[in-house]
Amino acid sequence: MQKNISTLCVTHLETFAGVWINAFIVCVLCIGWVKKKTLNSNEKILLLLGCSRLSFLCFAWVYSFLYIIYPNYLQIQTIYQLLTSLETLFNYSNLYVSACLCVFYCIKIANFRNSFFNYLKVKIDRMVPWVLLASGVSAMAMGIVTYSLNEIVQSNNLTVTCVENFWKATVRMNKHFFIPFFLAGFGYAASFMAVVSSAVLLLFSLWKHKCKMQTNSMKDLSVEAHIRAMKSILSFLVMYSINFVCLVSTIIYIMMNESIVTLLIYIYLYAFPGVHSLILIFSNPKLEKALLQIFSCVKCDFFMK
Repeated sequence: MQKNISTLCVTHLETFAGVWINAFIVCVLCIGWVKKKTLNSNEKILLLLGCSRLSFLCFAWVYSFLYIIYPNYLQIQTIYQLLTSLETLFNYSNLYVSACLCVFYCIKIANFRNSFFNYLKVKIDRMVPWVLLASGVSAMAMGIVTYSLNEIVQSNNLTVTCVENFWKATVRMNKHFFIPFFLAGFGYAASFMAVVSSAVLLLFSLWKHKCKMQTNSMKDLSVEAHIRAMKSILSFLVMYSINFVCLVSTIIYIMMNESIVTLLIYIYLYAFPGVHSLILIFSNPKLEKALLQIFSCVKCDFFMK
């Protein structure tokens, strides 16, 4: 019980910080949207990413709170199905949209002499709304899969211990679970591969551009944009890779009842949406400026008192 309370306290603090960080992103972008009456493609992706992470953290916290403090409420099948389905929906929306952000950075910043790549560079702004729509539909499909899985569990009288989402269900092996688990794994692997491919291509483009600059002995302002985006994507790549390992490890360690290891994994999984969003804030001039203005106002008020 003491470990459960510790888990709740740590995840509560991480969720609280993550909610405020993503709420800040959403508020700044919405205020800019109201003022300018428009959003560029990068801001559209960031806005949807902030909303997805904000919603995921809220539903994940509610679920973990009920699971640890009021587990009897999760015995009500309707509540359990809704919470796990919505949590899964926004979790996969977070993964897909963040992958879209990496791909967008790669296409916009990287330079390759390829007709297809140049076509994407020209059309990417028009494609962003459709890609985001596809991401939302895919995430909704995963939520439906989770809801259906819960019905299968109930009809087969299987015991489920779920802490994070669909991936963390500990169930008796059954042929009905092969397709749902396969779809979930394929969806996560697809987003992971998109992030890895984007990071590698952008890294290669930066290295190629530096070699060209050294040969011509000239400076180019685009190098700063390369480095700025590269730091953001590489940091996300490392975090995304750890996140993938944590999700796989969670299944193993829950089955082995290794509560200490799962506690550490949950700490990272709940910290991921907030930490990466904070990195995005400092890699975006508009968001960074708004944050510094808030800090300066708070600092002035503090010294005036």
